[in-house]
Amino acid sequence: MGAALLLAGCATVGPDYRAPPPPAGIAEHAPAFVEGNAPAYAAEPLPSRWWQLYADPALDTLVEEAFKANTDLRVAAANLERARAVVNEVRASAGVQTSADGGISLGETSNLGIGSPAGTHATLDAGIGISYELDVVGRIRRTIEAVEADAGAQAAAYDLARMTVAANVVGAYGDACATGARIAVARRSVDLQRQSLALTGRGVRQGVYGPLDATRSRALLAQLEATLPPLESSRRAALYSLAVLLGRAPENYPPELAHCAAIPTITRPLPIGDGAALIRRRPDIREAERTLAAATARIGVATADLYPSVSLGGSLGTTSRSVGGLVDSSAFRFNLGPLISWSFPNRRVARARIAQSDAAARAALASFDGSVLLALREAETALGAYARDLEENAKLKVAREESRKAAGIQARMRRGGLASGLELLDTERSLASAESALAGSDATIATDRVRLFLALGGGWETPLGPQGE
Repeated sequence: MGAALLLAGCATVGPDYRAPPPPAGIAEHAPAFVEGNAPAYAAEPLPSRWWQLYADPALDTLVEEAFKANTDLRVAAANLERARAVVNEVRASAGVQTSADGGISLGETSNLGIGSPAGTHATLDAGIGISYELDVVGRIRRTIEAVEADAGAQAAAYDLARMTVAANVVGAYGDACATGARIAVARRSVDLQRQSLALTGRGVRQGVYGPLDATRSRALLAQLEATLPPLESSRRAALYSLAVLLGRAPENYPPELAHCAAIPTITRPLPIGDGAALIRRRPDIREAERTLAAATARIGVATADLYPSVSLGGSLGTTSRSVGGLVDSSAFRFNLGPLISWSFPNRRVARARIAQSDAAARAALASFDGSVLLALREAETALGAYARDLEENAKLKVAREESRKAAGIQARMRRGGLASGLELLDTERSLASAESALAGSDATIATDRVRLFLALGGGWETPLGPQGE
């Protein structure tokens, strides 16, 4: 037995963890993004505080406020503190353990019914103990590895929550302002249609137009007016979301955003880095990698059950029927020596647990591979959508400018008596329609930009954890 324990103590059972390479041959090269060659992108690294690219101090202030008060971040921070406390607990339990106990009991000696009872008596007992578990096969070391990896996964989960909060704040801010811009365009369209309806009504009274023209004009006005309530509702929803992200009641949103109509934008090419940087940066990938490390360590914890566990300990105590007798030499007792426990020969349970841990580790590896591939897919999709929407936006700007030119020409013709008022209003409605399409495209690009930054995984790096830990 002693020789077996000495041999076992020379190694830590279970596989030693090594970080896995990315899947699908990605590790063979540092991949540039397939969609990253568009003029909208720059190869420079993504800054940690990417929202500062908007150069909007009000937005910066809102993001920092959310980092301090957001409820999801508070939950993630508490989970991280709990994981770190578990690490401290496991490390403490691996050291020398001490105990102290004492008690008093009352009893009566039985006389088996013969004669009078001997009467009750009190027994006093006190003692102290000390123990230390020898980590002969590395069970304790593997357990510490597992809980430290769990804490690392929780730290990554906190960073993921921080990244998501930053993106959601910027997204809600942009949604509120973009919807305000669309409301302004929609109101201009309504005003133009009201003018058109007034002219049509005058023409009907003068016999120039028929009643059908007035009916169509009223129907079009009603359709344009119907677009306003949903837009107002969308703006309110964005403001309520922003307030909650800031840790406020929904009605306590920043009041200045209730009339914002300027969409936050970035005029320079967006810095995106490459796929290798993305894999290193994304917190969900790091969380999956730390989960894999914990699962691998638990294979060693389960394997340790195949071997005996050994503890060294000692105790010292005293037992007496009187307080004075507790210090009598005859009352003292002591115990010193090793304690060995082993489930041999019932090893089937231990091997079943090893199989469970091994399967859990393989599942964690598959999850890690899936996280890497999902991150790359999300980044490529977001890059492609943003570039294509920018192209559409450029075409819509051309259409808007041409509509402006047409409206200007029609206005000059109207002043010269070469065009009617309705013809001018039709041209102005076309311009309003072009402006509405462009405002919708601007809102889509604002959303695309936030999704892209979220897919690239920025926003958690400063600080790394709660209170900069």
